[in-house]
Amino acid sequence: MSWLSAADHAGCDIRTLHGIVAGPSPAEYWQVLLSHSCPCRDFCRDSCVGAGGTPRKVSNHVVSGTVARVDVATKDRLRAVDLAATVGISVQQVRNYVELGVLPSVRRTASGYRIFTDEHARALTVARRLAEGHGWSRTREIMAAVHRGDLPAALAALDGGHAELDRERAEIRRVLGAFEMVLASPPATRPAPRHGARIGEVAALVGVRTSQLRLWEERALLRPGRTPGTNYRVYDEAELRAAQVIALLRRGAYPFEIIAAVLGELRTTGSAQRVRAELARREQELHTRSLRRLRGSAALHDYLCGRGDAS
Repeated sequence: MSWLSAADHAGCDIRTLHGIVAGPSPAEYWQVLLSHSCPCRDFCRDSCVGAGGTPRKVSNHVVSGTVARVDVATKDRLRAVDLAATVGISVQQVRNYVELGVLPSVRRTASGYRIFTDEHARALTVARRLAEGHGWSRTREIMAAVHRGDLPAALAALDGGHAELDRERAEIRRVLGAFEMVLASPPATRPAPRHGARIGEVAALVGVRTSQLRLWEERALLRPGRTPGTNYRVYDEAELRAAQVIALLRRGAYPFEIIAAVLGELRTTGSAQRVRAELARREQELHTRSLRRLRGSAALHDYLCGRGDAS
């Protein structure tokens, strides 16, 4: 095989070897080949050239004067820039992912260049799919555990992501249930005095002790005003209504977190229809996130099968 056909053997398009059409010297050939941006350039630069740019013999290559035989396995090797281009990230991000364990560890050539393979490309694709549903923090945790051989830790992190959505879904349903309870059994309301009701009056109307009202205020559920000079608490109609809602939901054994969510919705939207619409929107958003996490989990399963880790 002539030195000219060596380029074809290495996967290069000989038409792109600018200016080399006939009769170049071996030195000219190597100079042009190594400056050409073909997929094998980095490997050739690392493996086929010795000091001063002279051809040398290395494992899996036979290079002498005008002949170069390249192991076909080098076709599967990727440059960092090629790997980055598959998902539209920078080369530095690829290196960072290796350091974080998001990608498998890499081997290096004698001159220190990283050797990437199709396995790295698959891992990068899986990581991006996982991140769409689980976010990058959990994705890093999962992929790093896989690549250090700790499958139980990877699965635990994955399960934690799905359990998180389950808790959010349960909370939305509890908030909606509490809100429907308020609508179905509206507490009796009475217009507050012109200058607001005092704490004792509110306690009597709601049916609780004044200490309960102070506790609810400490938990930021109530926001009474204060009188100038004396600094006494005064409750307007909105706060009187809030106190009645809190009392109703506490009798229904709802926790303060759910009550705070219900009050927040009532204060923000101001109408039953808007509260229902907002909660429905959040539930639909949760369904979308759940499907994304499911797709990420499926991609991870396929990746584990390819590695022989899903037995």
